Amino acid sequence: MRQVTQTIGKILTVLVSAVLLVACSADIEDYQGQKPDFNLFEYFEGQTKAWGMVQDFTGEQTRRFVVDIEGVVEGDTLTLDESFVYADGETQTRVWTIKRHSDGTYTGTAGDIVGTATGVVAGNALNWRYDLVVPVGDSEYQLHFDDWMFRQDQDRLFNVTSMRKWGIEVGKVTLFFERVAQ
Repeated sequence: MRQVTQTIGKILTVLVSAVLLVACSADIEDYQGQKPDFNLFEYFEGQTKAWGMVQDFTGEQTRRFVVDIEGVVEGDTLTLDESFVYADGETQTRVWTIKRHSDGTYTGTAGDIVGTATGVVAGNALNWRYDLVVPVGDSEYQLHFDDWMFRQDQDRLFNVTSMRKWGIEVGKVTLFFERVAQ
């Protein structure tokens, strides 16, 4: 009986911790009024370069990469053509098609995105959420990405992403973006 009580206690501790983590997470409205305003289409139109890294659940850096991005705006559609080069020489491309909606939200699709990504902006921040198929060795995993982009100034922004599987964080992606002089 004592083991059952201890097990139940451990489960309750994990559940309470999970609830507290969710309750303490940032809300997009926390950034209302922060400057400069995050205009997704304006920032990504033209050429942008990004440098990033992937960390596993322990915080160990597992990959580094550089991304060249070409953004084209046509009306309420932004097309982002992303070319990744990883430190080990692997290359990857992703083409996003992002739609701007009258209520201030965004939706997007790409070849390795499952379903539709959704985004919302407030102040200098964009919260972008989607599921991505991630190749790992000979396997593929569908991970949920909770992307937070923060506009630093006219030319730079930071991006911190939590990668989750079954609600548990399995890694992070951190990027630094800079607009290329046009």
